[in-house]
Amino acid sequence: MLVLSSPSGAGKSTIARNLLESDAGFELSVSVTTRPRRGSEIEGVHYHFRTPREFEMLRDGDELLEWAEVHGNYYATPRKPAETAMAAGRDMLFDIDWQGAKQLKEKMRGDIVSVFILPPSMRELLARLKRRAEDSDTTIETRLKNARVEIEHWTEYDYVVVNDDLDRAFAAVRAIVAAERLRRDRRPGLYDFVAGLLDEEV
Repeated sequence: MLVLSSPSGAGKSTIARNLLESDAGFELSVSVTTRPRRGSEIEGVHYHFRTPREFEMLRDGDELLEWAEVHGNYYATPRKPAETAMAAGRDMLFDIDWQGAKQLKEKMRGDIVSVFILPPSMRELLARLKRRAEDSDTTIETRLKNARVEIEHWTEYDYVVVNDDLDRAFAAVRAIVAAERLRRDRRPGLYDFVAGLLDEEV
């Protein structure tokens, strides 16, 4: 379960999208949110958009792996798709904030690999939020203010990548994925392979 987190505008969604396009082993966990849909977003692809009441029903029915309130809206990870993918041996990609990452770690510590994406500077982060041209000035101001709070949680992650160059940052995340997939405890077939090696007569 690869968790990517960052302040809004630092590039985690772009890196997540590039990873999904280049690595067939990943499946994206599509979050549920009560935030209004942006014009460029598609229901079920970018998010599952729900009313606050619908969200509460999912939460109270234990249908969410984690949930958090961010920028005045609720975000969450639906339980069923994640459990289905993991049971089938597929890797899951989570584009979530530090609150969600913390809850996932508490529930499934051994399965989580967490990466925090940092912007090269707060000035650049502001420029990226403005270039996106999808939020009001007030929303951008709130996102920038919240970014400082989010960045304070960087030490809670396994890896930290500074996104000063998208290609370099993406290459770093791919290197993390490659290394984690080679870990002994993530390769159950390895034990039988080694046993076979030791039994082999030459």
